[in-house]
Amino acid sequence: MDLRLENKIVLVTGGAGIEGSIGQTIVFALAKEGAIPIILDRNERGFDYEKQLQEINAKARFFKTDLSKPEQIKSSIEKIGNEFSGIDIIINNVGVNDGVSLNSTTEDFINSLHLNLISYFATLKYALPLLKTKKGNILNIGSKVAITGQGGTSGYAASKGGVLGLTREWAVDLIQYNIRCNALIIAESMTPAYQDWLDTLKDGEAKRKAIEEKIPFENRMTSPDEIANMALFIISERSTHTTGQFIFVDGGYVHLDRALLNNS
Repeated sequence: MDLRLENKIVLVTGGAGIEGSIGQTIVFALAKEGAIPIILDRNERGFDYEKQLQEINAKARFFKTDLSKPEQIKSSIEKIGNEFSGIDIIINNVGVNDGVSLNSTTEDFINSLHLNLISYFATLKYALPLLKTKKGNILNIGSKVAITGQGGTSGYAASKGGVLGLTREWAVDLIQYNIRCNALIIAESMTPAYQDWLDTLKDGEAKRKAIEEKIPFENRMTSPDEIANMALFIISERSTHTTGQFIFVDGGYVHLDRALLNNS
């Protein structure tokens, strides 16, 4: 199926994660579909990604940006506006499950909100004039933590809950401009960050198997490629009447009956 993403200008926040991260996987999937990825991220590996992406599409760009600082987001989007006539799609992807809990300071909690929630608002606020010119759409990357809770991660959970609220609010706000807004909700996906967490545990492999046994469909984690594939479909012209939706890519982890689990 042709997703008709060729030459679409797609802004991806947090797109310079480690190879195999969700953001990085989405960015390179976009390039393979002929889109023009524009990465906003603070990590300098984004410069290497820019070179790699430009071998696929010469217009791909990276703007080093600390997404916890709205003034840097504004500056980077102004640079994008100087180079491009508009933005077709925004993928708000940045996020860190930072362990900011009730035991953390109020300042730590606020800092978590800045990266995981306020960056979403600031990115759309400053990029909206460019998005309006294309009647584009927005995809917010969410987390099951907003639905289920997790424990020990108040900052991230509050942020991801806010992301879902913004998704519905923006879907309503932007109907008048023919702009869609959806959220893609992820549960258990084997990313480099997830593996790093497992590596901190005494028996990470046993923990991984215990988690996978609780995922109803095929008892396995969702791959970053599967997440990227769904993201591309939602933002594409093959999904033009979908807005205000929370789409789960989780192998049934959040919603399916626990009786499906193999407890033998």
